[in-house]
Amino acid sequence: MTTSSSRPSRPWGPLGAGAAAIAACAVCCAGPILAVLGGVGVASAGALWMPVLTVLAVAAMAAFFVVRRRRRAAACRTAPAPADLGMPTIRPTSQDSTPSR
Repeated sequence: MTTSSSRPSRPWGPLGAGAAAIAACAVCCAGPILAVLGGVGVASAGALWMPVLTVLAVAAMAAFFVVRRRRRAAACRTAPAPADLGMPTIRPTSQDSTPSR
């Protein structure tokens, strides 16, 4: 005994309508949800920037003191140059100063 109806069977009708409603809600609400999450992320980025700025400030201070120390040490050094020791020169021998034999 089979009953035939003129209307085709649609088992996915209510489920399909629910899926379409969920998809429409997700598309509609995605922008505001992402905006709120982005705002929270930007606000929390300030908490992350403070330690980074502190590390950068300490590194800049350390570099400043190292450069200053090297410049002071370089100021105390003498420049490399040939040293004039004042060595005596040998005079050429003349005919008059030769010893006689």
